[in-house]
Amino acid sequence: MSKLSVGSRLPETRLRATAAAAALMLCLPLGAAAQSAPAVATAAASLPAVVVTSTRSPIQADRSIADVTVLTAEDLAVQSGRTLAEVLAQQPGIQFTSNGGLGKSSSIFMRGLEARHVLLLVDGVRYGSATLGQADFDNLPLGDIERIEIVRGPLSSLYGSDAVGGVVQVFTRRAQPGQGLRGNGALTVGSKRHAQGSAGLSFDDGLWNGAVQLIHTENRGFSATNERIGSYSYNSDPDGFNQNAGSVQLGLRLPQGWRLNTRMLQSDARSAYDDGPGVNALSRMRTQIASVEASGQMLPGWTTQLRIARSALDNETLTSLRSELGTFATVQQQLSWDNTFALPVGSLLVVAEHLKQEVSKPVDNYDVTERNVRSVALGYNAAVGAHTVQASVRHDDNSQYGDQTTGNLGYGYALTPALRLSAQVGTSFSAPSFNDLYWPLDAWGSYGNPDLQPEKGRHGELGVTYTAASSTFSARLFVSKVRNLIAWSETIPGSYIYTPMNIDRASMTGLTLGYEGQWGPVKVAAFVDHLDPRNATEGSANHDKLLPRRARNQARLSADVDLGAWSVGAGLQARSHRYDDAANTLRLAGYAVADLNAQWQFQRDWSLGARLNNVFDRQYETAWGYNQPGRELHVTLRYSPR
Repeated sequence: MSKLSVGSRLPETRLRATAAAAALMLCLPLGAAAQSAPAVATAAASLPAVVVTSTRSPIQADRSIADVTVLTAEDLAVQSGRTLAEVLAQQPGIQFTSNGGLGKSSSIFMRGLEARHVLLLVDGVRYGSATLGQADFDNLPLGDIERIEIVRGPLSSLYGSDAVGGVVQVFTRRAQPGQGLRGNGALTVGSKRHAQGSAGLSFDDGLWNGAVQLIHTENRGFSATNERIGSYSYNSDPDGFNQNAGSVQLGLRLPQGWRLNTRMLQSDARSAYDDGPGVNALSRMRTQIASVEASGQMLPGWTTQLRIARSALDNETLTSLRSELGTFATVQQQLSWDNTFALPVGSLLVVAEHLKQEVSKPVDNYDVTERNVRSVALGYNAAVGAHTVQASVRHDDNSQYGDQTTGNLGYGYALTPALRLSAQVGTSFSAPSFNDLYWPLDAWGSYGNPDLQPEKGRHGELGVTYTAASSTFSARLFVSKVRNLIAWSETIPGSYIYTPMNIDRASMTGLTLGYEGQWGPVKVAAFVDHLDPRNATEGSANHDKLLPRRARNQARLSADVDLGAWSVGAGLQARSHRYDDAANTLRLAGYAVADLNAQWQFQRDWSLGARLNNVFDRQYETAWGYNQPGRELHVTLRYSPR
């Protein structure tokens, strides 16, 4: 278990290399593109996306009180060489930390709340590590993802523990209605001997539908650490990554709108990491997610979905100087029954759910290795004219912490067709992880604390959205107050003995300003985040200190130009400094990273793309002593029938 850290001074820009790379990316046959490009005209307004995560039932995204972002397959196709955590961190309100590149330990912060406060769903199935108590983004390949829904704000009242700061739901590839038999494929090569190949097949004949996708990824990598981490972990060798992944989906349409569907995903990876001079440390990650679900109409006005699912995450240390050899394992078994009833005004959601978590570790196992949670939840959604109301309440019977009840209430009002206001308040709770509770005393002087209490939060948000022509402006003001925030701390200052403790009070307040617009062939997006995450426990040694690894300010600007057969894009993201420790003594420097991409649709179903990440080859850290990728070029040949 390595400690995250970040921040070195940025080196001077290598202008010649950057200019050459930019010229390569922007070398387009502009004359041909100008001849083939359609005349610039005002684009017809597209229909709002339909999302399911924010209310646990289908709803138009512009009717959601919660702040929702949807990433499509087209958005992900131009992210060659990126990890899932990096892609998420390009969205408003999200930051990330990483212990290196592909396959290395990473986590995200959503509105200042920690990784364990973000729930990850894969096709509706909970996935993550119950030992660490957080989502796992490191072994899910982007090439197998068709769509991502990001919902910010408290969702414990619909999903229970972990959904304190929001939910990320990943949807894997599946057959599209009426498409018949269709194949797809992609081949990417790039810097650091990066190579990825994927191939898939899908079909839909009206009765049966299915899809299969296979992906292989290799990357020589770079040294995950630098000298700042200390000689006990630093090793200058490249830390590579190798992954094999695949998914299968099969569905059957039955009479009267009923459907049966099963999905399976498996991903096996090996990742090298640094564990001291001359040590070729190696870990293996295995992800397995499977589900069977039936959905349909029980009676007029009553639709139902029953899902049985299992997710498993194994993290095995194969070679190491100090870490225990063996496997840390999490198995989550989930049974859920969602029912939606149409009412004279709005709809009612009724949920019954059972979750069983089992964990194990090598050598000294945990004192407790199982947790059961039985839950019921109610949700109400209504849209009447200019008014939208969304409310939910959930009761969890946790085998370790007894009864926990959370709620959420949101209201939206359209002042005009272009101007919409929204507000919501909610409560949350998050149970300690098995590591927090039962980690046995190790050689590093760390041990768990079985007396930890669940974290409980109160949250509020105000929002305004204004849409004019093809431009949308938005603002979100939010606040979260958390009691009993869990943090690993020295039991006695200077003792070097660490144990998790409850921080009495923590506060996260912030403001997000966003813009999206279409200017002829140019699509522009921008956001600015300001965050104030603080230890609010009066009398404590770290009172009023910034919580670790959160930058107070971040901003992103991107522009994509559609030139017919050609398209080009650029993005720039900047983050201010942050601290790697609770006492704010380890300062991590701010940084800015620019990217370029270009796509050429040389035939109807074939395209050639290039992406240049970190154009100016900035050296930066998101965790103390851990490197991030420098300048990298990736070229992708893609076959995707239209």
